[in-house]
Amino acid sequence: MNAIPRIALTGMSLESNAFAPPATEADFRERFYVEGEALLAEARQDHSVIPKEMSAFVRALDRTGPWTPVPLVLTGCQPSGPVDHGFFAATLDRILSALEAEAPLDGVYCANHGAMLSTASQDPDGVMLKAIRKVTGPECALIATLDLHTNVSRDMAANALLISYLTNPHVDMLERGEEAAWIMRALLAGLRPQSAFIRLPLVPASVNLLTASGPYGELIDYGQRRKREMSGAILNVSVTGNFAFSDSPKNGLAVTVTAREDLSLARDLAGEIATRAWAMRDRFRKSLTPLSEALAVAGRAAADPGSAAVIFSDAGDNPGGGGSGRTTELLQALVDAAVPGVIYGSFYDRELADEAHRLGEGAQFEALFNRSPNTEFDQRYSCPAKVLRLREGPVVGRRGLHAGRTLELGRCAALELGTAGLVAILISDRQQTADPVLFEMLGVDIGAARCVCVKSRGHFRAGFDEWFAPEQVYEIDTAGLTSPVLERFNWQGLARPVYPLDEETRWEVDVVEF
Repeated sequence: MNAIPRIALTGMSLESNAFAPPATEADFRERFYVEGEALLAEARQDHSVIPKEMSAFVRALDRTGPWTPVPLVLTGCQPSGPVDHGFFAATLDRILSALEAEAPLDGVYCANHGAMLSTASQDPDGVMLKAIRKVTGPECALIATLDLHTNVSRDMAANALLISYLTNPHVDMLERGEEAAWIMRALLAGLRPQSAFIRLPLVPASVNLLTASGPYGELIDYGQRRKREMSGAILNVSVTGNFAFSDSPKNGLAVTVTAREDLSLARDLAGEIATRAWAMRDRFRKSLTPLSEALAVAGRAAADPGSAAVIFSDAGDNPGGGGSGRTTELLQALVDAAVPGVIYGSFYDRELADEAHRLGEGAQFEALFNRSPNTEFDQRYSCPAKVLRLREGPVVGRRGLHAGRTLELGRCAALELGTAGLVAILISDRQQTADPVLFEMLGVDIGAARCVCVKSRGHFRAGFDEWFAPEQVYEIDTAGLTSPVLERFNWQGLARPVYPLDEETRWEVDVVEF
C-alpha cells in the first residue's frame, strides 16, 4: 500500500430503457464527460453537472485525511436506450489504460447507475467492474455506488463492494457518496468484508418502488433496522428494486448484504430480507388513474378554488426512465377540455422552443408539437399559442433529486395554449420535471395553479411536496415508453417467468456468496 493512498475516480452512468432509441457518444458528451483534472474540479465545485455521490465521495476523503486522487473518466447521459457499444468499449478502454498507467493503486471508486445496457451487451456495468478488477488485482479496494433502480448482476456483486441509494425519490446521493468514502477508508485500514447476493424473479414497475410508504419502503426500512440490530457486524444492506424497462436477464429485485467479517451473517440476512420480499409480492401492484377520470379531477379542482390543488404524473412518458418527453396525449386532452388553471411541464421540443425564441415574447402563433417525432408515441399536435416568457441557459436545481445540481436546459419557453390558457413549459434538453425550478425559471407560480402536470414518474414528489401531499398526487395512465402497465410491452430479455407478468412464478432462496 502507498504511504498516501492513491484512489482512482471513474464512472459511466446510464439507465437503459430497452425500448428507447440508443444513447450515442453525443448524448453523453452533451450531459457530462469529464476526465483527469477536469473531473476533480467538477467534484469540488459548489454546483456541478456530475453525480452528487462523486462530489460527496471526493469531499469526504478531503476531510478525513491525506489521499492522492487519480481522476480517470466520468461520464453519463439522460436515461435512454442501450448505449452504442463502440462508445462504451472505447470509454472502458480509456479507463483501463489509465488504470494501468497509474498503477499501483490502493482503491477505485465508480459512480455508476447500474441499469446500463449496450447495443452488444446486457451487462456493461458488470463488464466494466470485472475489467477494472482484472487490472487492479484482488487487493485493490473497489467500491461502486448505484442507483436504487439498478439491475444487479453476479459480475457486479462479485467484483465490487456495492452501495445503493436508499430513497425514492432519490435524495440521499450525498450520504451514499460519503458512505462509500468511509468504507473506502476502512478497506484501506485492512477491513476485508464478505458479501451475499440474492436476486428474485420479481420485476415491479418503478411506480411501485416508492420508499416513503408501501412494500418497497418497508423492505428497505427493515433491512436498515436489522443492520442496526446486528451491532455493527453488517457493513451495508442494499435492497435494489430493478429497472423493469431494461428488459434484461439481470432484472429483478435484489438484496446485497455486506458483512464486516462473518459471511454467514450476510448470507442469513440476505435470505431473511429476500424471503420477506417474496411474501409481499402481491403488494407490488398499483392502479393508475384513467385519463377520463383525470380530466374530471382537474375540472373539479378548477371549479372549486377552496379545494386542494392536484398534481398529475404523465406516467407513460417519464424522461427520467427513457421516455421521450414528447408525448401529447395528456397535454392535448387538457387543452381540448379547456380546463382552467393548468400548468404543464416540461415538453422537450427544441424546434418549437427555437421558433418561440425567434418570434419573441407576446407573439401569437400556431404551435406545432413534434414536427420531428422520436418515437411511435410522439404524435404531432397543433394548437393556438402565445409566447409568455423566454429564457436560455443552465439553472441550478432547488429541491429533491436535482437540488444543488446544474441543469443544462438550453432554450426554454412558457407558452399559453388553447382557450383556457393552459401554460406549457418547453425545454431544449430532455429532462424530467422533478424540480419546481423548471416552472419557476419562467415566472410560473406553482402555488396559483389548480392542476400541475409533470413529465416525471416519482421524483417530482420530493420536488413539489411543499404544495402537494400524497393524497393530492395522481398517476395518469398514459401511453409511452415508461408506461407502468408492463403487460403492454413485448418483452424479449427478461428471464421468465417473473412476477407480476407471470402469476405462476415460483422462487426458492438461492444465495450467491463473494
